[in-house]
Amino acid sequence: MSENPEKPRTISAGEALSLASLVTPSTHGIVSRILAKTSGGNVTLFAFDAGEELAEHTSPFEALAFVLEGLCRFTVGEGATRAIAGTVVRLPADTPHSLEAIEATRMLLVMLRGPSV
Repeated sequence: MSENPEKPRTISAGEALSLASLVTPSTHGIVSRILAKTSGGNVTLFAFDAGEELAEHTSPFEALAFVLEGLCRFTVGEGATRAIAGTVVRLPADTPHSLEAIEATRMLLVMLRGPSV
C-alpha cells in the first residue's frame, strides 16, 4: 500500500472533496490515504485494483468498512461475504479478517480506537 507523496496526509478542513479524487487507483495495486486521524481512531480511503487482496490479519480495534465502488469479498472469522457499493462490513477487534477485490474497489475504513461498549 502506498500514499500519494504529493498530497498531505489528511484532508483540509472545511472543503467538500470528491472521494474519487483523493486516491488514484494503481494497476495491480492497492493505494490508501488517511483522511483523518485522532487518538480515537482514523479514517482511511483505499483503492484496490481487481484481484488485489489484503491477507488475513487482526487488529486490536473495531472497524467499519464502507464499500463505495466495486465488489469485494470479506472473510471475517470463519464467514465470507460479498460486499457491493453502498454496503458496510463490521470488522470486530481481535477477529481475523481479509479482503479480496473481485472488481476494482474503493473502500472507506473507519477504525475505532476505543473500548467496545
